[in-house]
Amino acid sequence: MTALSAIARLIRCEDLNFLLTNRIPRRLSTRVMGRVSRIENSWFVAAGLAAWKLFFGLDLRDARKTRFCSLQDCFTRELKRGARPIDANASHLASPCDAILGAAGTVADGAVLQAKGFPYPLMDLLGDEQLVRYYRGGQYATLRLTAGMYHRFHAPHDCLVEQVTYVSGDTWNVNPIALERVERLFCKNERAIIRCRLRSSGHLITLVPVAAILVASIRLHFAEVLLHLRYRGPGVIPCDAVLAKGEEMGWFEHGSTIIVFAPSGVSLRAELRAGDRIRMGEALMRIES
Repeated sequence: MTALSAIARLIRCEDLNFLLTNRIPRRLSTRVMGRVSRIENSWFVAAGLAAWKLFFGLDLRDARKTRFCSLQDCFTRELKRGARPIDANASHLASPCDAILGAAGTVADGAVLQAKGFPYPLMDLLGDEQLVRYYRGGQYATLRLTAGMYHRFHAPHDCLVEQVTYVSGDTWNVNPIALERVERLFCKNERAIIRCRLRSSGHLITLVPVAAILVASIRLHFAEVLLHLRYRGPGVIPCDAVLAKGEEMGWFEHGSTIIVFAPSGVSLRAELRAGDRIRMGEALMRIES
């Protein structure tokens, strides 16, 4: 084993990763990362991408381009046309992103799981009693984007985006070891709450992109704002954006998490299990009524 391989293996160790990313000034580190990722220097970008491939498994085989002017340009890369076929079944909700499935299941007693045995109140995440009541008995799925994954996210179905609520917060790491140690982590982090009304059935689907350490911002095409730690605009942003299934909604500037909520009458795909990888466009949930 080479010295670099040994270092890479250490960095991927979840306990060490937790210490490195959560025992430093998280908000400051995130702002610094935002600036560093915009540096346009070919030598710097080449070195950064080489390190990303070694430590975090960056795979650019399905990227539309492979030459980037900055690290941010790579993090927010587009895919080749046809790289992610969109499930055409009208009764299916597609995964909005490439991800590893985390906690998922039924919303019980107004709470969902962050990790096994680690519940959190939905009210703390969404901040809206009416929305919490709406999802009682419904389904949720936690989708974790790793650092090397494709970072754009897409509409899970033909829908109308009605509203975005921005909640400022912390930037805890959202990897599994942090989710098992930090209570109500998603409720503490910066996030956007995106309400999507399905055009066919009228169901309200809510996507919650949750930022994390080193995630410099969340870009939403239809909101015409960049949501980041210094954002001081309105918390509630009315929208009227009609999107087709699989149409791009926005992107993270690094890996993070999207939590999908659906009401009763929608079920998680039966064969999916925690730890499974799912790609954007694949069936995530089924509309039953």
